[in-house]
Amino acid sequence: MSRQLADASASAETRSETTIETTLEAEKASLLKQPKAVWATALAAVFAFMGIGLVDPILPAIAKNLEASTSEVSLLFTSYFLVTAIAMLISGFVSSRIGGKKTLLIGLAVIVVFASLSGLSGSVEQLVGFRAGWGLGNALFVATALAVIVGVASGGTGTAIILYEAALGLGISLGPLLGALLGGWQWRAPFFGTAVLMAAAFIALLALLPKTPAPANKARLRDPLLALGHKGLSTTAASALFYNYGFFTILAFTPFILGMDAYGIGGVFFGWGVSVAVFSVFVAPVLQKRFGAVKVLTGTLVALMLDLNGLGLAAGHSVTAVVVLVIVAGALLGVNNTIYTELAMGVSDSPRPIASAGYNFVRWMGGALAPFAAAQLGEHFGPQVPFFAGAVAMVIAILVAFGGRGYLTSHEPHLV
Repeated sequence: MSRQLADASASAETRSETTIETTLEAEKASLLKQPKAVWATALAAVFAFMGIGLVDPILPAIAKNLEASTSEVSLLFTSYFLVTAIAMLISGFVSSRIGGKKTLLIGLAVIVVFASLSGLSGSVEQLVGFRAGWGLGNALFVATALAVIVGVASGGTGTAIILYEAALGLGISLGPLLGALLGGWQWRAPFFGTAVLMAAAFIALLALLPKTPAPANKARLRDPLLALGHKGLSTTAASALFYNYGFFTILAFTPFILGMDAYGIGGVFFGWGVSVAVFSVFVAPVLQKRFGAVKVLTGTLVALMLDLNGLGLAAGHSVTAVVVLVIVAGALLGVNNTIYTELAMGVSDSPRPIASAGYNFVRWMGGALAPFAAAQLGEHFGPQVPFFAGAVAMVIAILVAFGGRGYLTSHEPHLV
């Protein structure tokens, strides 16, 4: 009898493994077989994410042409991410009342307007203000795009998330490349180029994306903040805030120490962006499956701390070492981006859009603080200090994650 039970158990386990394999094969097969609406939304997401690194190659040119200091130019990032962070709190409120499609279109329209105005700026103060408006449009679009892709994609939520992360990685890598190609000709050109691309995305979504009705349950403005009362989500968000400080220290300050023209800076950060994309989509899931999200997160934060210390030691001494370390950092950042997002979506008992809004509100504050703080440290204490400060931020991110490791480990997402 016991032998029969063992055989039955083994047979059931084999059937279960076969079912899982069949499901995974079906998801892989369906990844590229998506409705036109999915591809239109994903392409628009690529264009939206390009705005993050678009200005990188032209930062020195902007400083020169608008007679601005490094700190003043760094506010292009600070205003953009500060408004993005705050607007995350209202994105769910808006989309739950007018629907995903209308929210996406409004976000794209706002980006078109403020990207165009950025190209017409006559002073760094105007440019900083227009980038803030751009951040509002970006928040409305980015916060809604994943939910829309999940709603219209075939192959399940897992497939939709892969498509979204692929769009994120592609946009981050192409932004500096576009900025270099157009900025090498004229520093205003990348802004007008982005406006044209976003206008094309607006038309594509208008034509291809079906109407998305407003959800039955309307989000309240305070819901994302209430969601942060959850220990797992607040731990993830607090750690991500300091992680993003290091992330945007590299992105916003490094162009000023490379001593390259727009094409050179664009090439470096294109390589950085490719590393982010490849490791985010292909490597992070494998590592998470093998070691678990919390162990991978802690390990990559330690590696990123060492990388930032290396950048501090190389700054002002070896451009080659800086370039290599920036591209290596891209790989580490790609892994952490995926792990933080998976944790934020998995540890909370709030609906995913609400948890995402609260998490993004906190973490983008790190992106808002880092560029200006790094520029100030660099101007007053030398180009090495901003990277050492970023390394300290990684230590804090590690301590926060380590302090909440028990809760995060018991609630971390498990990949099949």
